[in-house]
Amino acid sequence: MTGLPFKLGVHPINWVGEDVKEHGADTTYEQILDDIAALGLAGTEMGRKYPTDIPVLKEELAKRGIQLVSQWKSVLFSDPAYRDEELAAYRKHAQFLQEMGSTVISTAEVGGSLHFDPRRTPNEKEVLRLDEAGWQSLAEGLNLAGAIAQEYGLKLTYHHHGGTVIESPEEIDKLMAMTDPVLVHLLFDTGHAYYGGADPLTVLRKHYNRIAYIHLKDIRQAVLDEARAENVDFVTCIRKGVFTVPGDGCLDFGPIFQELLERKYEGWAMLEGEQDPATHPAYEYAQNALHYIQSLISQERR
Repeated sequence: MTGLPFKLGVHPINWVGEDVKEHGADTTYEQILDDIAALGLAGTEMGRKYPTDIPVLKEELAKRGIQLVSQWKSVLFSDPAYRDEELAAYRKHAQFLQEMGSTVISTAEVGGSLHFDPRRTPNEKEVLRLDEAGWQSLAEGLNLAGAIAQEYGLKLTYHHHGGTVIESPEEIDKLMAMTDPVLVHLLFDTGHAYYGGADPLTVLRKHYNRIAYIHLKDIRQAVLDEARAENVDFVTCIRKGVFTVPGDGCLDFGPIFQELLERKYEGWAMLEGEQDPATHPAYEYAQNALHYIQSLISQERR
């Protein structure tokens, strides 16, 4: 990929689902890493199929010239009762990522979420939004975790995410206002921004100075409309195929790339399209996305 000032990688979630375990269940980590190398990309996030033994993981990545950029970290900071154990787990996570040479920690609050909150029961139907005490506790916890990340030379990048308590543009704005900009950065996700009701370009422009990591994800509008009409939950939306890679959905990435190029963004950006690889082959879709992005870059350079 030519003409990009930033580093482009791809998320293994395109090959193996994280939220929908049956997606790519039989795919090996060797296949994923071989595909990433064949795509000419040099960055990946940690995936659930990857080796957890650090020397083995380092060897597998190094022989293909791939960098581990980040790994998702769920946190439960909105409930103060969990803070100490959550911060201890965050430190352990930071230690692992530092050892792997990563620079950012993808971080998301799971309190109130229908699918990720360990306190929820299976028969519940909606995300429980935060009260003011919950907001305050979340902000304090994130600032503390951000300080831990800094100790290890990392940045906490908050991942606004569908099906969680930080998904709407108003929630993103509030979280950014309540947290320390030195300690808490933003993981800007185009697909989750749109899913949460925001215009991705507006989020990018408003919070650019906080953005330290990017996920490039597209949305299938017809699937989103159907899911909204049926009032289905987030994981069901994934099963329906609401997400895809850039160039295959309804989002216009032209202005987004124009903004990133003009501002000379230098961090990592990951191609991401969480969907069933049996129907939407990960390598093929990533390759198509790269061609689409290259065409956008070429247009900008004219």
